[in-house]
Amino acid sequence: MQIQEVRNNAREQRVATHSHIRGLGLKPDGTAEPIATGFVGQENAREAAGYIVDLVKAKKMAGRAVLLTGAPGTGKTAIAYAVSQELGPKVPFCPMVGSEVYSTEIKKTEVLMENFRRAIGLRIKETKEVYEGEVTEISPEEAENPLGGYSKTISHVIVGLKTAKGTKQLRMDPSIYESLLKEKVAVGDVIYIESNTGAVKRVGRSDAYATEYDLEADEYVPVPKGDVLKKREVVQDVTLHDLDVSNAKPQGGHDIISMMGQLMKPRKTEITDKLRQEINKVVTKYIEQGTAELIPGVLFIDEVHMLDIECFTYLNRALESNLSPIVILATNRGLCTIRGTEDIQAPHGIPVDLLDRLLIIRTMPYTRDEISVILEIRAKVENLKLAADALECVSGKGINSSLRYAMQLLTPASILARLQNRDEIQLQDIEEAGSLFFDAKTSAQVVAQNESQFLH
Repeated sequence: MQIQEVRNNAREQRVATHSHIRGLGLKPDGTAEPIATGFVGQENAREAAGYIVDLVKAKKMAGRAVLLTGAPGTGKTAIAYAVSQELGPKVPFCPMVGSEVYSTEIKKTEVLMENFRRAIGLRIKETKEVYEGEVTEISPEEAENPLGGYSKTISHVIVGLKTAKGTKQLRMDPSIYESLLKEKVAVGDVIYIESNTGAVKRVGRSDAYATEYDLEADEYVPVPKGDVLKKREVVQDVTLHDLDVSNAKPQGGHDIISMMGQLMKPRKTEITDKLRQEINKVVTKYIEQGTAELIPGVLFIDEVHMLDIECFTYLNRALESNLSPIVILATNRGLCTIRGTEDIQAPHGIPVDLLDRLLIIRTMPYTRDEISVILEIRAKVENLKLAADALECVSGKGINSSLRYAMQLLTPASILARLQNRDEIQLQDIEEAGSLFFDAKTSAQVVAQNESQFLH
């Protein structure tokens, strides 16, 4: 007889652009390790970002924002992502690009406010009353159909629940009987029922029935201890945008439970300022009562030079709000004209009054050795094997064109190697992939040389 272990077939996490970044890689004294948590180099920028994290944790970041400046491919987005990682797994991280604000359906300022509220989390601590125990009886009580005829309807259902401490008979609404049928609850099952919502959850089969011969593999659980009716604390994490969407068409009360119960499909229309102010009042009330806790997340706006003067003015006001996330901006532009104006030039295309509010962090171009180490880390994340001469070649391409281009060559090169029945990427695979896919500089040269053949 052969017995094999069943392997777990859980889906692996998709490899994204910054899958290898797990934090800022700082020592306990705040100085940066040369290579740590997926980061290579950029020690000054990472140390500065570490101070930002300390300011946020000390709640001293109000009314300010961070600006990351540097050449393309120098790790600006990676630093913003690492800051959110350092703040904790439950902290919302909302990335967007400056050009996202331009839409034919929604105002620019509305898109900004929506993303602001996506980046603000709310942790709600709710105490629920639940009935929990082993089912001893399920008796539906029938009544005459009020519409007439011979059929009968369920007027109520009597459920018996038993715990280690005692038993209780509960008279319940017919809708709960439907939930019991959906969960396939039978006598001997351990269940719990929420008293305020009537939600039913089957936990498993009582271990008192574990000696039975059962064809179906069922999970046996012990009979609950304590009373049948008990209080349980439930913690829910939502964002302010979730509350906005769920209340866009109010259908009941204004408490937190009603807000969570009204979740609907995302709308393409705008949410009014009046609704947001009402939600802010309710949120503030619950924070003061200690029922909820505000968790400011990270709003990352890349290519911030794409915003226009109207958006910058709105950003100025939004930063002063009581409910404001940590805003991190990034740009690769130098002195340029502010969008929405005729001839007003400013550093990074950002008005000077907003620049005064920003803590500016500069990222430096990578050296050849640093690019080599980054590509090595990236290859490990993507489960690729690189030969030494191939790594040297692709590092050279990173210096001559860009780090992004060098990274993008790895996967096509691995496919070319696999076609040749090789596990390791060789120099010839990198060169072939480089001849198939142009970088930005080569593409620009081709356009310049064959300008007459392109449409103007």
